[in-house]
Amino acid sequence: MFLGYASRYGQALIDRALYLPESWAQDAARRTEAGIPDAVGFVTKPKLGRAMLERALEHEVPCAWVTADSVYGADYALRRWLQDRGFGYVLAVTKAQRLGFGRVEDLVAAVPADGWHRLSAGDGAKGPRLYDWTYAADVSDAAPGWEKGVLIRRSLAEPDKLTFYLTLAPDGTALADLVRVAGTRWTIEACFEAAKGEVGLDQYEVRSWTGWHRHITLAMLAHAYLAVIRKVVVGGRGLSRPGRRAPAAHLARAAPPALAARLAIPSRHRGRTRVVTLATPPSTTRTPLSLAAPYQ
Repeated sequence: MFLGYASRYGQALIDRALYLPESWAQDAARRTEAGIPDAVGFVTKPKLGRAMLERALEHEVPCAWVTADSVYGADYALRRWLQDRGFGYVLAVTKAQRLGFGRVEDLVAAVPADGWHRLSAGDGAKGPRLYDWTYAADVSDAAPGWEKGVLIRRSLAEPDKLTFYLTLAPDGTALADLVRVAGTRWTIEACFEAAKGEVGLDQYEVRSWTGWHRHITLAMLAHAYLAVIRKVVVGGRGLSRPGRRAPAAHLARAAPPALAARLAIPSRHRGRTRVVTLATPPSTTRTPLSLAAPYQ
């Protein structure tokens, strides 16, 4: 499992978790062979996802929206946790997701012919990802200033092919903004493709807990480094020149007031930003290891 971070400046993977099926977690022999720590037990995917979000919050990663697939969207506890912490969300759910006394798919019949709006969810390999979209508000337990709802996506080529999202957004959020956030979900797929092709994210044969984490973490670091370098080389530094920076959807000044605080850059991150925290240099009194020495 992975947590991705996306903005108009690019995207990268910023956290990872190894999901252990319950059968694995309860198999003592397998655990010993793979070197799984005793403290690690069975945890559901939504709880692992929440743990990664908590780590991002702990490190003051500025963000306003969370988007994920239906494994996470169906989890009420995760949705409530996001709401309590002031995050907007656009989370996919299955058509059978309950909403009040009905299912989300029941809402489709009430959408008039002119209730669908053709919008792009972002650019793909073949151009804009165009779909028909509609939205239905959900008058439930949203906090003051917020609105819950159901966002529905309809395929142009296959009108019967529908995708549903539960949403939480500040009052007055435009449909186009919810569509944009829903489309951001695809950036993690772009991260997977790039990390696999450029830094070998999936090119490992490890069979141990520690080995997997070492390989994945190093690959993620390399991928994030390349994302930063790519932005500097391809995007140039023109964005930092006076008068050249356009309002960005992920910046506080362009966000709805209810989300602006989520995008404020922490004071410790202002000025010179480091991609990673550098390790303390080793003592110069240590005897250097000759490169010719055999590996031990």
